[in-house]
Amino acid sequence: MTHEHFDVLIVGAGLSGIGAGYHLQTRCPDRRYAILEGRERLGGTWDLFRYPGVRSDSDMYTLGYSFRPWTDAKSIADGPAILKYVQDTAREHGIERHIRYGQRVKRAAWSTADARWTVEVEQGESNKVHRFSCNFLFMCSGYYQYQQGFTPGFAGIEKFKGRVVHPQQWTSDITHAGQRVVVIGSGATAVTLVPELAKTAAHVTMLQRSPTYMVALPSQDRIANGLRRVLPARLAYSLARWKQVLLTMYFFNLCRRNPARGKWLLLRGVRAQLGHGHDIATNFTPRYNPWEQRLCLVPDGDLFQAMKAGRASVVTDTIESFTETGLKLTSGAEIEADLIVTATGLNLQVLGGLQVTVDGAPIDWARTISYKGLMFDGVPNFASAFGYTNASWTLKSDLTCEYVCRLLNHMKAHGLRQCTPRNTDPTITELPWIDFSSGYVQRSLALLPKQGSRPPWKAYQNYARDIIALRWGKLDDGAMGFSNPG
Repeated sequence: MTHEHFDVLIVGAGLSGIGAGYHLQTRCPDRRYAILEGRERLGGTWDLFRYPGVRSDSDMYTLGYSFRPWTDAKSIADGPAILKYVQDTAREHGIERHIRYGQRVKRAAWSTADARWTVEVEQGESNKVHRFSCNFLFMCSGYYQYQQGFTPGFAGIEKFKGRVVHPQQWTSDITHAGQRVVVIGSGATAVTLVPELAKTAAHVTMLQRSPTYMVALPSQDRIANGLRRVLPARLAYSLARWKQVLLTMYFFNLCRRNPARGKWLLLRGVRAQLGHGHDIATNFTPRYNPWEQRLCLVPDGDLFQAMKAGRASVVTDTIESFTETGLKLTSGAEIEADLIVTATGLNLQVLGGLQVTVDGAPIDWARTISYKGLMFDGVPNFASAFGYTNASWTLKSDLTCEYVCRLLNHMKAHGLRQCTPRNTDPTITELPWIDFSSGYVQRSLALLPKQGSRPPWKAYQNYARDIIALRWGKLDDGAMGFSNPG
């Protein structure tokens, strides 16, 4: 069995992993690192998802990296543009040469005596085992299973004569032009799919069990584009980024402090887009308060425009069963369809399904507490990039990378080999890791780590607060233990 050693191993060559590579080689240039990627291409989510119209539900001034300005006119970018941005970043900064493709990371074992991780990966169709070791393991593998998305057990699905597809498994041979399409779901994927399919389909119906809060925004940010015309690219990007951060934080906090006001503002926006003749109360008024789930972004109001043109419609009901020609609903209504798209969510996966042991003891992630939203109680030299639920993924990922580099440089400067967060405060109570009512979160709560009731174990979902804690906060804070085993 072959064996290679690196100072740092990064798992995943998506948006987070490429960012981690940049930060590591910039801030810790003396460290040897590799990026292990299970697939044969970089890009992660943005290479995996191929469904029509795939795009981000965050603006690119915050989803983009802090170190590389987004220069396209559109701030709400489509999947291919985001993938190219990640690919160009990897190529321009020499990160590509550090990526090992086809490396499916399965197991990691920490040895305190050696102060290192032993990481096992499986390669190819034969699942040949290859072994790496490293001093620090950095997980950038995302939060959901790539193999398949979530599809409920619909009654009678085998009867349907047309095609059923989950967006995560979309392939190029799927046709929708001139067809009657039903998209099941009301989240970001459904809201993206419906207006795109409606361009050529006979009609598209978005069938939702319950509504989601939606907000229409221009796909181009006029202020950001104006700044770029008169200022240097990095300064314009930084100003546009902070504008988006502050606006997002303001509206999130408004919704949490005064949910009735937030609800009124959001529904007023929907009414302004749709005009008269639409049942806003039934189809666009959720049962929960704003920001208890993510808001759905509607760039340029494309979904509403498709509805006003009669190319798309929204039905709020539940499915009794599939039929040969479509769907029978609980209300007794039937929807005929040639193609049914189950935009019903993701299957969450903790740290890519990695099996971890520390000195021979297996780690049960559901019994751990997250430290600063990026490390875990009792797990040495190990970090994970996990983005914000109320803002862009990359904002938190960038800060996580900066913190990991600070940690590595601190240990080197003081001759230390091990850093381990440990919760020794008996007054800390456990809280859910993600405070969201979304179905994909609730289905997986029992598998997820916890967060604590106070810092540094509490994740505040607040970018400004995290800048202070992660970029400038004290490393030796009483909860982080440093040692030099061996």
